[in-house]
Amino acid sequence: MAESKSQIIINVEKDENHVPENITWTSTDSNIKDKPSKAMILSMWDDKQNTALRIDIWEKEMTIDEMKLFVHQTMVTLSDSFEKATGEEQMAM
Repeated sequence: MAESKSQIIINVEKDENHVPENITWTSTDSNIKDKPSKAMILSMWDDKQNTALRIDIWEKEMTIDEMKLFVHQTMVTLSDSFEKATGEEQMAM
């Protein structure tokens, strides 16, 4: 049984059309509280179905250039993390 527990809390405020307007997050393991963010990508692995479960949220005011930069940086850091964890340089590329 786990001796400690951590939480990441994500709050999404939506307009009358259910479009995200404000995203904030809090971490119980740090002093991050209600930190604003314009976008998030959350992926979870379902080992029973062997599939990724995802939530992608973008604030309606986020520009396309910001989205491009966000997606690019996400892919680069994901590739780096994968290579460090597995040592598979070819797959990471």
